[in-house]
Amino acid sequence: MSEIKIFYKEKEKIKVARTISALKELDKKDIIWIDLLDVSDKTEDTLEGFLKIDIQEDEEMEEIELSSRYIQTDDSIVANSNFLKNNFEMEPVNFILKNGILVSIRDNELDTFNETFKKVFVNTRNFPTGYHVLVALFETRVEKDADLIEDTTDMITALSQQINAESDHVDEDLLVQIKDLQEKVTIIRQNIMDKQRVISNILKCDFFPEELNPRLSMIIKDINSLFDYTRFGFDRLDYLQDTFLGLVNIEQNRIIKIFTVINIIFLPPTLIGSLYGMNFDFMPELHWQYGYAFALGLMVMSVVVILLIFRLKKWL
Repeated sequence: MSEIKIFYKEKEKIKVARTISALKELDKKDIIWIDLLDVSDKTEDTLEGFLKIDIQEDEEMEEIELSSRYIQTDDSIVANSNFLKNNFEMEPVNFILKNGILVSIRDNELDTFNETFKKVFVNTRNFPTGYHVLVALFETRVEKDADLIEDTTDMITALSQQINAESDHVDEDLLVQIKDLQEKVTIIRQNIMDKQRVISNILKCDFFPEELNPRLSMIIKDINSLFDYTRFGFDRLDYLQDTFLGLVNIEQNRIIKIFTVINIIFLPPTLIGSLYGMNFDFMPELHWQYGYAFALGLMVMSVVVILLIFRLKKWL
């Protein structure tokens, strides 16, 4: 759904215009934030001419290298960042901050932006410029990342309980779940590392309001805490993977043990049957009335003796 939101100040209140034509009636000093959601090229061209900025194409946003995701000039900041959705898909977002006006460009709905919209209207005094909006967006995004990590931690705990409950019988589906969670933790870690790069560069910006530096530093501290949680998640998943492989080895050893016991049990009867199946002329039991019963009894007795030995050795 294509949508444009222009947040501007009017008599100590923040209002929203939803058409690009509203720019003609607004003073640049009153504009705080312009959010573009899947808008047309014509709308982008109009905004570029109004603010004297260059909006990147979608392909440029996705293909740009990590080291080039932050560009700073004398009066503007251009930052590209990936925002995670609830399904762990990454949505590239382009931020342009010039003369206190924030422009955000994206193609899909994001909870982070919807929550920031609410914050802007609830606490209008906290958003006098686009700088404040950008900081609020990253604060909200980091909170969302923390929620994703918490959800992933719950999934890891549930998987651990499942492995414990099914320790007598494990299947490859558990290994697939472990691999899937490892991938999710990796995506989260990559996402918060992306935020860390952008925030660290903003802290070095000489025209960014100094009053916002403590909030930016707090975001960095929160991100470092999230790194610790993701590392803990990796450690738990590695432990679960080792546990799974250990259980698989135990189950395989149990199966091999059963086959080994069966082979050993039937080895003496097979030997006895082979002996009495030889075609020698002189065999004492060959014409004996009880020879057949004797041979069968000998086989049964050999099996019983082996089972008793296994029982005494506690191999069964």
